[in-house]
Amino acid sequence: MNRAPRSRALEGSQQAAAPGLGRTRLALAGGGWLDLSAPRVMGVINVTPDSFSDGGRFVDPRAAIERGLAQAEAGAAVLDVGGESTRPGAAEVSLEAELERVLPVVEGLAAACSVPISIDTRKGAVARAALAVGAKLVNDVSTLADPELARAAAECGAGLILGHIRGTPADMQASPSYKDVLSEVWAALADACERARALGVQEDALAVDPGIGFGKTLEHNLALLANLARLRDLGPVVVGLSRKRMLGELLDRPVDERMAGGLGGAVAAVNAGARLVRTHDVGPTVDALSVAWAVQEVLAARDADAQHASVRSRARSGAGPALFGATQRGAQP
Repeated sequence: MNRAPRSRALEGSQQAAAPGLGRTRLALAGGGWLDLSAPRVMGVINVTPDSFSDGGRFVDPRAAIERGLAQAEAGAAVLDVGGESTRPGAAEVSLEAELERVLPVVEGLAAACSVPISIDTRKGAVARAALAVGAKLVNDVSTLADPELARAAAECGAGLILGHIRGTPADMQASPSYKDVLSEVWAALADACERARALGVQEDALAVDPGIGFGKTLEHNLALLANLARLRDLGPVVVGLSRKRMLGELLDRPVDERMAGGLGGAVAAVNAGARLVRTHDVGPTVDALSVAWAVQEVLAARDADAQHASVRSRARSGAGPALFGATQRGAQP
């Protein structure tokens, strides 16, 4: 059973919208919305034998469904089911194998809980099949390499998360290079959004992911995380850095000792403008974001009060209205 988040800090509010300008909801297949007026957590369910973090643990559909139900109980707002590893160096999985892995899990979770299910895939045929058995969102890490992903999402009004990648999982980390990583990632995502709209995906069904670790060095990843606000004009920003290599590089820790680093990264991402955080560690991430968001609410309220006081003061002095431009907290750069 899906339950409410443990803290009121993750409940949407008018004040809470200030740190994350832009659209605050994402369309779901079949109608309805994912509320992103406050940050939400997406639980990772890898139905794969070779994922970098938990490969092999949830290949059995029953184990994967139990994992998803536990994540829903811990406060996940979305459950992201994937049947193909996208770790660096991973080979592509056949359509038949991917379908066999994910469909029983998507169908089982959709029947067992009310939390929206996302299908994590690069294949339009997998997306369409998963949507037919209960998925509500499509999570594409390929920057829309397969146009059928957009067509499948458009047919049923599903949300479409467009993730950035340079190359493919098999070769993306061979020698990633950018002249200006932020501008190039923005441009690639903007192009993918435009192509998705041309194929029928509605504006309020689009979200973007900078693709942390997908064809990027540590320096590229940090630059993107520090500038997530630049992506908000494209749609709600999704970020996944849970247990990734960049944390190992920063902390010199193996995969199974990176949770604390991942929590720090999640808080930093939300403070920079992310609205959906993808993670293996749902419960601790919900707690961390609840605390971070409570502080953001106080800061937003304080800034609003200060602005109102300034306007009143200037009006009384006859100086005219105050101007609040790009230096206002949370304003679009």
